[in-house]
Amino acid sequence: MALLEVNKLSISFGGLQAVNDFHISIEKGELYGLIGPNGAGKTTVFNLLTGVYKPDEGRILLDGTDITGKTTIEVNHAGIARTFQNIRLFQKLPVIDNVKAGLANRYSYSSLEGILHLGKYKKLEREMDEEAMRLLSVFDLDTECDTLAANLPYGKQRKLEIARAMATDPKLLLLDEPAAGMNPNETGELMDTIRLVRKEFDMTILLIEHDMKLVSGICERLSVLNFGTILSEGETSAVLKDPEVIRAYLGDE
Repeated sequence: MALLEVNKLSISFGGLQAVNDFHISIEKGELYGLIGPNGAGKTTVFNLLTGVYKPDEGRILLDGTDITGKTTIEVNHAGIARTFQNIRLFQKLPVIDNVKAGLANRYSYSSLEGILHLGKYKKLEREMDEEAMRLLSVFDLDTECDTLAANLPYGKQRKLEIARAMATDPKLLLLDEPAAGMNPNETGELMDTIRLVRKEFDMTILLIEHDMKLVSGICERLSVLNFGTILSEGETSAVLKDPEVIRAYLGDE
């Protein structure tokens, strides 16, 4: 059984069909790419998968559980985490607190315990600090744990956003154009980070990206979206040679 199974997913806005009959099947542990021209509907697909939008039609199954139409919080608790094309960190908080924000859905104590620092609060805070530092060490950010997120270099902010997503203990990680705005050296480091996440956490990853070197370098399989519809899908090397893909997408690069 596939970890993610999406069938006949569709949504329209004001009569405009943004995504039409979208389908995808991703196996556990797979690193899968989703590409397409600007406006093809890629981020809309991510918003449907994560509960930002509710589909007009179709089903989304995660590890056999139907999560269609669930809220963003419910989807995250079910096991999907994501990053965004425009980095969304808590810029005025230290690095460690950004990761602890991701851990929050795994640790709980009452409001009174939190306000008065009573009961489970101190024990859970220690545990969260330890887990946050463990995660930061995986991403080589532990020495910058007290640095404000805003003061990190751009490439490290991307790594921190991925670390925070991993703090939610997901089954599936969605990366929305993580290489956007990066120079070639940063993109190379990002590729290493994605490979590390996959290996270290046995993580299944769905990647939206425009950087074809990155896509061809790390994705085993690929779907191409055009005007909200799947144009081509299959093994990455074969898809990138598809004449329709070259005309519709690669020819625009």
